[in-house]
Amino acid sequence: MKLAVVGGGSTYTPELADGFGRSADSLPIGEVVLIDPALGRTELVAGVVRRILARQGHPARVTVTDSITRGAEGADAVLLQLRVGGQAARHGDETWPVECGCVGQETVGAGGLAKALRTVPVVLDVARQVREVAPDAWLVDFTNPVGIVTRALLDAGHRAVGLCNVAIGVQRRFAQWLGVPPDEVELDHVGLNHLTWVRGARVRGTEAARGRGAGGGDVLPGLLEAHGGELASEIGLPLELMRRHGILPSYYLRYYWAHDAVVADQREAGSRTRASQVAALEAQLLDTYADPSVDTKPEILSRRGGAYYSEAAVDLLRGLHGAPVADSGTVPRVADVRNNGTLPFLPDAAVVEVPCDISPKGAVPRPVAPLPPLLAGLVAGVAAYEELALDAALRGGRHRVYDALLAHPTIGRYDLADALADRLVAAGREHLAWAR
Repeated sequence: MKLAVVGGGSTYTPELADGFGRSADSLPIGEVVLIDPALGRTELVAGVVRRILARQGHPARVTVTDSITRGAEGADAVLLQLRVGGQAARHGDETWPVECGCVGQETVGAGGLAKALRTVPVVLDVARQVREVAPDAWLVDFTNPVGIVTRALLDAGHRAVGLCNVAIGVQRRFAQWLGVPPDEVELDHVGLNHLTWVRGARVRGTEAARGRGAGGGDVLPGLLEAHGGELASEIGLPLELMRRHGILPSYYLRYYWAHDAVVADQREAGSRTRASQVAALEAQLLDTYADPSVDTKPEILSRRGGAYYSEAAVDLLRGLHGAPVADSGTVPRVADVRNNGTLPFLPDAAVVEVPCDISPKGAVPRPVAPLPPLLAGLVAGVAAYEELALDAALRGGRHRVYDALLAHPTIGRYDLADALADRLVAAGREHLAWAR
């Protein structure tokens, strides 16, 4: 198969190469095209990608281009990993909302809306060009905010599936603690992208594996008992909250359930944002990639984020291209897909993040147990915000930005929405034609 990576100059890309190299037998990729306007940077990344694949004996040819149509022509799948405006724009998303007393984050709240507004039009233009030269290609969206971007692609009629690494990271950690292969751990993972909870986990597969995983029953209570302190510290929420409700929230829930504490921390950090940290890491990574002796994934890449990104991508691509990774007897993969009744209180057109069966027909969500009101209310509010955010991204206008901000559960006040709308429009003029 031919795979094109839009945003191929990302420092993430060698993570992908490592996964592809270890999956040559199950995912036969013949060509990888890295598409990126920053050709110099992308050539550096391509060099280490070639060396990683060669070290693992993978035969794929790796090429570089700045043309979407040339790079995507005849592709079977196109992976989208864009960051419009780079880390500089992300730094803005993480700072100016804090000045208004709101969380500064690239996918949540005002910062997330700013990213959606500048990203959705670009991704749709990329998808349009891809469809001209590869009409049957699958678009795999790893570009944040994944839920909004994936819905934009689906609404425009593209063959698209959204992908996030949160669920696979939890699965891998649980498997390590349980002493079983990752593919034998099935999660009850439910919600929207960057608004998810694990409500249960069970071990499938061999009898021995099930024995180590509490006989195939729900192992989440035991894992919270044994490792809850570590998990609570990482996600920034109290262990008692998790035990009381029997859930493991994703770490993004702290932006909702511990909003004021997060804002206080961000104010204290000032200009030391995650964007500034990542920019420094990227400079180090590019220096490393320039070394012709580097032919493995650098350890420092683990600090960049996106852990298990390659494994998630390989699993999804394998299923989309004829080797199903889930059926009635195996563990499903979590993806971002149309709701289509999965959560009955949401519109069918909404995009949810749930376990799916993957095949050449696409990602089909499995039924999930009903959400309790505590979780359903927040999901419904954020889903309504995402619908308004997409409308603002497609049609522009300060009034649409204001409505989306007012709808977001972390904002929800007309005076805050008013102030944030002005700041967002001012900060986005470089990328938003309607705001100039």
